[in-house]
Amino acid sequence: MVMGKPMNRLMRLSFLTLFTLHFSLFTFSQSDSCTLRISLLTCSPGTELYSTFGHSALRVIDPAAGTDIVYNYGVFDFYDPQFYAKFVRGKLLYYLDQEAFPDFLYAYQRENRSVVEQVLELDCKEKTAMQEFLFNNIRPENRSYKYDFLFDNCTTRLRDLILTQQGKTYQTGNIIGDQSRSFRDHIHYYLDMNKMPWSKLGIDILLGSKLDRPMTNAEAMFLPDYLEKGLDSSSTNTSLVRQKTTLFQRDEHAGSNAGFPLSPKMLGWFLFGLAVFCTYHPHKISKKILAGIDFTLFLLTGLVGILLVFMWTGTDHLVCRNNLNLLWALPTHTLAAFFTGSRRTGWKTYYLVTAAIAALLIVTWPFLPQQLNTALMPFVLIIAIRSWMLSGRQNGAIWKKASSSAARN
Repeated sequence: MVMGKPMNRLMRLSFLTLFTLHFSLFTFSQSDSCTLRISLLTCSPGTELYSTFGHSALRVIDPAAGTDIVYNYGVFDFYDPQFYAKFVRGKLLYYLDQEAFPDFLYAYQRENRSVVEQVLELDCKEKTAMQEFLFNNIRPENRSYKYDFLFDNCTTRLRDLILTQQGKTYQTGNIIGDQSRSFRDHIHYYLDMNKMPWSKLGIDILLGSKLDRPMTNAEAMFLPDYLEKGLDSSSTNTSLVRQKTTLFQRDEHAGSNAGFPLSPKMLGWFLFGLAVFCTYHPHKISKKILAGIDFTLFLLTGLVGILLVFMWTGTDHLVCRNNLNLLWALPTHTLAAFFTGSRRTGWKTYYLVTAAIAALLIVTWPFLPQQLNTALMPFVLIIAIRSWMLSGRQNGAIWKKASSSAARN
């Protein structure tokens, strides 16, 4: 019994020591995981079309591992031998990639694009889960996805990761202002800001009526600026953003995109004036000019129509469907271009129907469910006028007058 008391004390001391050591290691492990720092990086728009809408990426600082990594869902393989075919058909795969933060920041400094960081207010469990998700998602078998400009891009991937992966319900404020503004309205804002009227025209021609419905707050976060606003306004009991810092501020006085000096509207109204002048002031030179205008106009609009049908039916680009630009860009115009001088009744009827469709389009322009680019108006007017003349309803009298005038001279 005398020896039992020291033994009991020794056993108690050993147990207490082991428990304290275990608890210390556990506590160290927990505090170490809390040293993870995860933040959203929002990069301002650039001067090239691909960078017009900005960019988003996720930064993960892990002091325990000594790493500062940026995860980027906006990477694709430009050297794929089928790159252009896949891009056009909507089958191009984008990838999650990673790079060291200093390299990422330097690239945007060189392009004079601002970088804003929002440090996320997450607990240890959430940060660890997010890091493990990224580790798993960047594996070769998981890292690729089929890009969709509106609904599955490098920004929406981060929106879903941050706002929905953790099983929390975040309350997001109204970040879009006017609730009636559509996807197209917001896209126009960036294209106008960067002075890209030709790109704006091309996008408005290619993308259909799906672009014209109002956005929800969540959908607006397909744009990097709006994801930034969304996180700023999101909270549960506390704000989702713990700290916000501008890591690099662009030089506002540095060279910007001056844009092409001749805008689509300027070209369109010039051609409209030329077509009207030549139509109603008959002359031999006018006749040659009109022949060139008619052939080029119908051939190009027909080719555009064929492209739009292909983008609608032959690709995975959902936003290219239900495109009302086919009301003026009839694919059959490609064939009609070679018969603008025909006197056959069938072709005259074709041009009469084309004139009627173009006239109806002009009248209903403000009421269509798809916003057509206003730079197209002069071209549609030319189609209406020239189709009417080619239908034989008026051009016979005009050219008879021209012939009489030439005979007298």
